[in-house]
Order: sequence, then C-alpha cells, then structure tokens
Amino acid sequence: MSILAVSIAEVREQIAAATHDARSQGNANPVVALVPTMGALHAGHLALVARAREVADVVVVSIFVNPLQFGEAEDLDRYPRDLSGDRAALDEASASAVPRAGSGMTSVSEIIVFAPSAAEMYPDGKTQTKMSAGNVGNLLEGRSRAGHFDGVLVVVNKLLNITRPDVVLFGQKDAQQVFVVSRMVRDLNIPVVVEVVETVREDDGLALSSRNRFLDRGERLAARVLSQTLEAADSAASSGIDAVIAAAQSASMGEPLVKLEYLAVVNPTTFLPVDDNYHGKAIVAVAARVGSTRLIDNESVYLGG
Repeated sequence: MSILAVSIAEVREQIAAATHDARSQGNANPVVALVPTMGALHAGHLALVARAREVADVVVVSIFVNPLQFGEAEDLDRYPRDLSGDRAALDEASASAVPRAGSGMTSVSEIIVFAPSAAEMYPDGKTQTKMSAGNVGNLLEGRSRAGHFDGVLVVVNKLLNITRPDVVLFGQKDAQQVFVVSRMVRDLNIPVVVEVVETVREDDGLALSSRNRFLDRGERLAARVLSQTLEAADSAASSGIDAVIAAAQSASMGEPLVKLEYLAVVNPTTFLPVDDNYHGKAIVAVAARVGSTRLIDNESVYLGG
C-alpha cells in the first residue's frame, strides 16, 4: 500500500520511520529513492517507480504540479490531476515483490506518496530565492517556455532538501530536464545520484506522456509522427548531421495536425547544438503541437557511423 503525506513534516516523519524499520531489520544503511512526478501517472512513471524499488529500501513518489514551471499562457489549470487514481496505481505497484539490484533480497516495501499543496511548497508565494538553468535553460524547451527550467530547478532542489534521497530518478523523455538537473546536482555538490530510465513507449512508438490523454482519436494517430521523425533521424545518423536533419524534416512533414516547434541535434555533454563536423553520440530532440496539445520526444543517435 502507499502511504500519503501532504506536508513536509509528514513526509519527513514517514521517511524517518521507514529507514528506522529498515535498520531494525538489519540494513545498516538503507537507501532512499525519490521519483519526482506531477501526477497523472502512466506506465512511464511506474517504470521509474519499479527501478526505484530495485535500487532502494525506501521509495518516495512526489506528486506536485509545480506552478513555477508553467508560463502564463501554459496549461497549469488544464494539467491532469488524479491523486486517487495515482495512489491506486502505486498501491498495485507496491504489492508485487521486485528483486533488489545487486542483492538476493526482494523489495515489497510501501511507497511513500508526497502530495503537497502549492501553499505547502510555497507558503509565501513565488520564492524570492531564484535558480537559473543558464544558457541551456533558454534553448529548445526553454525558448518555447521562458523560465520553465528555472522553476524546475527550484522545485527539484526543494524536493531533494525535503526528502534527502540517495538517488533521484527521471525519465529520458525529458532529456533537457535531466541535463539541467544533473548539472545542478554537480554544480552545487548535492549528495544524490541522478538515475535516468529509458523512455517508455506505446506499441506504435509514441512516448508516454500525461498530456497524451488530451489527444482525440485523429490527433493520437497523427502524434505517431514524432517517433517516426526520430526513427528517420536515427536511420540517417551514419551519414552525418545534414542527413539526420533532412531525414527528420522529411518524416515530420505532411501531417496537418502536427505543427513542429523545434527539431535539434545536440551534444549530450553540453546540450548545445552540434556543429557540421561533429562525430559521436548526439541527442535528436523534437517538440510539436498536435492539435492543442504540446508533446516532446528525443532519441540518442551516433553521428558519423
């Protein structure tokens, strides 16, 4: 079963109790994992939870729609919220035993659900202390969503300080978010391991997203063009950057319900666009509006064969 905590004091008490129980059972150094989410959980989120249960003794799933990462014209009010459904999914996930990585033990522990209100997280409104994602925070998603990553870093930093995990897990679908969070952890010497879990996709390739529920039938079919664009880019990667861009643009054209916002090929170590002579691992990132719903996706490729 999941255990609900709605205040900072409650979640700290629950984590302390769970780590105490683990120590009483002979585990001298229990591992705490945090899975930050905005709720409306799907199989992609549950893959993060499953991995957390493999690597940790205590699993905390935060469910918080963070207002600081939404712009004035964005879908904060429309963003799906379903705490009861989320808890039911986590109850089911916690009921099954999973093997602990690197040990013969199995994890059947309860999941602590931290679902604070905006007033709990930001009792004085927007924080006066700001964080900056730097130049990368103004590119791609940051260009389309001004201030988005600055808001992400504030809430992630708060969640890390509140729960004090040993490991925090994110999905590869949000590659730019993973990059800026990982850089924050490194820059500020935050004692946590950032683990990235592979994107979970539908059978036809569409990356799972909480926003997919906003797509009608025709838009859902049209949305497949995002993964098809990435597949085309991967197929052309051995021929270099120009071939990748040409193949991806060709694959993304011709679908009237899909409006491409950006298509970029970036260096994974800097998240800056690669130059024409670049060879090696790269990330192809894409964002598009499908009807009124904005979706993102990405794929790792190897340029130049």
